[in-house]
Amino acid sequence: MVKQKLVLRFPSTLVEQPVIYHLVKDYDLMVNILRADINPKKEGRLMLELSGGEADYRRALDWLQAQGLTVMNLKQQITWNEGRCTHCGACSVICPSGALILSRPEMTVHFDEAKCVVCELCLKACPARAMETLLENAK
Repeated sequence: MVKQKLVLRFPSTLVEQPVIYHLVKDYDLMVNILRADINPKKEGRLMLELSGGEADYRRALDWLQAQGLTVMNLKQQITWNEGRCTHCGACSVICPSGALILSRPEMTVHFDEAKCVVCELCLKACPARAMETLLENAK
């Protein structure tokens, strides 16, 4: 049994295709959608967790890549690069889960990874780009 978090990147030509349907119907996988985005150019990004038999999972990955999707493992959810952080607090204001906290009176940011819900709002809010999502190509 495999259980893996992935990020799928869709080119604009595939955004309207029933990819999830095929993963469930053709490959007998269970799909848990964590986040989905489509930008104005209709390029898509889908974070999901796939689980099922090893052989079905491997066949599904091959099929996804053959369709033209980029498939990446979501290694860890969100990471904080403390060395890059300027402790401005912009991320702590936007964080809905309280994973990013600005301690006062020290005015230092602290990240509690266990509270992170991977909403990615901090990625957009951080001017120093100290918040990152770690990805690697799926094998």
